[in-house]
Formats: sequence, C-alpha cells, structure tokens
Amino acid sequence: MTMSYGLMTAPMQVAYGDIARVWREADEVDAFDHLWLYDHLMPLGGDPLGPAFEGWTLLAALAAQTQHKDIGLLVTSNRFRPPAMLAKIAATADVVAGGRMVLGIGAGSRPGHPIARREYEAHGLPFHDQATAVAALDEALTIIRRLWTEDAPFDHHGDHYNLVGAFANPKPLRRTPVVIGGRTKPLLRVVARHADVWNIPGGDLADAIERSAYLDAYCAEIGRDPATITRSMHLGISYDEPQATRAAIEAAHAAGFTHLTLSIAPPYPDGVAHWVAEEVLPGVAG
Repeated sequence: MTMSYGLMTAPMQVAYGDIARVWREADEVDAFDHLWLYDHLMPLGGDPLGPAFEGWTLLAALAAQTQHKDIGLLVTSNRFRPPAMLAKIAATADVVAGGRMVLGIGAGSRPGHPIARREYEAHGLPFHDQATAVAALDEALTIIRRLWTEDAPFDHHGDHYNLVGAFANPKPLRRTPVVIGGRTKPLLRVVARHADVWNIPGGDLADAIERSAYLDAYCAEIGRDPATITRSMHLGISYDEPQATRAAIEAAHAAGFTHLTLSIAPPYPDGVAHWVAEEVLPGVAG
C-alpha cells in the first residue's frame, strides 16, 4: 500500500510567524505530501485565553507561501459556516494555492466536549444535537459539490439549508478531494456517500479498525467499492520519543491506514520538518 504523510500545526498557543516558518520548510521536504491546520476558534489546550487563529484565513495566507504540498484543515467544523459560504472560502483558498486545497470537514465538536463547545457560545453559533449536525453535514457536502461543478445558478430547499440562485465563481482549479473526519456510525454513512478520504484520530487502533469495518459495510450497502476511500489517521509526535510515533505509524499502516498526518506541538524547534522526516519516518514500512 502506498503511504502518504502530512504535517499538522494546530494554530493555537503559537505565533503566526512560527507556523509560517514550519510550513515553508515542510513544503520543501520530499517526505511530506500534505500540510494541515485545524478548525477551532478558541484554544483546546493551554491558556484558555491564548491565541487561536481562524483556520481558513490562515490557510489562505499559508497557501500563498507554499507551492508543492496539498493543504487543508483537519477538519473544518460544518457548524461554523453555511455551506455556500464555505464553498466560496475554500475555492478562494484553492485559487491562491494554485489548485492544492483539500476540503477536510466534519460535523463539528462532540456535544460532550465542553472545552470545544465553549467556542460556539462565545461566537454566537448554534450547537444542535449530533444527529442534526451529521444530517446537516450530509446536505452541506451535496451543496458544496454542486457549487463547485454546476455552471448555472440553482435553488436548494433542504431540511437544513435554503438557497436561491446559488452559484460559485471562481471554482476550485481541480476536482477537490474531500476528507471527512469522525467515527460515529451515522457519520460513517456520510463518509461512504461523499468522502475520498476518511480520517480518525489515533490512540485506539482497535476502535479505528472496527470503525473502518463499519465503513466497508456502509459502502457495500450503497454499491460503492470501499477501496475507493483512503483510510487516514492523525497521530501526535513526541520530540523525546520519536520511536513511539514510528511504532504507531507502523501499526496504523498494518491496519490499512495509508494517509497519515503527524501533529507537532509548539514551540517548534528549528528545522522541525526535516527532523520529523529524518528521525520519525526512516524505517517505517511502506
């Protein structure tokens, strides 16, 4: 199985210049195929009042400073932005990037995650139950794909969104890959319908394997070849114990996860992207 590796910099508790430095460096490292931010409006760790950059704004800025790697957010919260607005924002970022944008998206933070949930209340954003959020994601992905492919305005009257004369110009410069993140059974049905890549956090490999089997079954139900959905995992890196990350990569690969995103924590050492490529990735199967 062909492996691909990405580097992720969570844009919280860190300066813009430090993130930009790492992205410019990683863009020149052959070991990486994709670069990622996340999509939260307030910090998930450390000082709760510390800095947290808005993901799509920052992505566009970094798109202008890189040339080679695919870029995206792992993953956009569908709760934050109406789908037609998100389609416009993402297409703009793709044009800036010269056609390298990947749409990473999910239903949004879990209802039982108070640290993440506070950002919705703080920004006046609605926080519906999980079933509503997953159904809205399904509908949003249909709208976004139509906006990116249809050549004439259209109306959409659904259960969650109503659009009149919807139209997107410019459009992305390529058929944009869709990465959907999450693990619940209802969300995996959305993955089966819409995703090119499915992402799950690492840490519980047995659960990831079980969820991957559910995805296989949901693909079979709708007549889709499950092999057409790449399996992706997000893993954290320990600067002190790179061999632990290497072991996690090997285990994920053996389980069929071939699209791996490695997250680094600030403060970022000088040359950190080269360090990951040289100290974490050598000897990894694939």
